[in-house]
Amino acid sequence: MSAIPAAPDVLAPDVEVVPLPDVAERLGQPVTRVHQLIRDGHLLALRRNGVLGVPTAFLTDTEVVKGLAGTITLLRDNGYQEDEILRWLFTPDDSLPGTPIDALRGDRGREVKRRAQAMGF
Repeated sequence: MSAIPAAPDVLAPDVEVVPLPDVAERLGQPVTRVHQLIRDGHLLALRRNGVLGVPTAFLTDTEVVKGLAGTITLLRDNGYQEDEILRWLFTPDDSLPGTPIDALRGDRGREVKRRAQAMGF
């Protein structure tokens, strides 16, 4: 069993982070499945106040936000580390408007992925 990768907490204190057992409950999955989602790069975890968690913005009521895993993969493929990906997803962009994670949660996932892909060039 490999360790669960966790980024440093680079997010603003007002960004809500939920502990992994709560993520599992929300997704209706065992916590080991959440661990696997993080290991596989479908979710990013960070350690806040010593507790491993996931930003609530990455989740709907019952699943991972559509397009998040693909966006994480695109950014990783372009050489971005977990902390850089977290910063990018939560940095306001007036041209979206809002943050990339807000756009993924809305109806603008294609634009977010296009920008993530272009960041490597």
